Amino acid sequence: MKLLFAAAALIAAPAMAQDHSGHAPAPAPAAAPAAPAKLTVDSTIETIAANPKGKAVLEAQFPGMMAHESYAMFKGMSLKQVQPYANGRITDADVAKVAAELGKL
Repeated sequence: MKLLFAAAALIAAPAMAQDHSGHAPAPAPAAAPAAPAKLTVDSTIETIAANPKGKAVLEAQFPGMMAHESYAMFKGMSLKQVQPYANGRITDADVAKVAAELGKL
């Protein structure tokens, strides 16, 4: 019985709220869902990989990238930022190809 009374009080509480004019405040408008950020080669690798289509682009160009032993160290960097440390395994052509594929998403 106490639970039923507590639930009823919680449901009624918002209806009792009033502004200074004695009227109940208007409900806040619903926020529009944010559009997902456009993925680019300047996005972090982790951000690209979080999108299934972006992850497919990375896996197609760099098979095994997400399974690399150092992924945790470079996932917060963009492809352009990782490129100088990749010992030639990420070329300008690779970055351009990924950029073109991400542009299609």
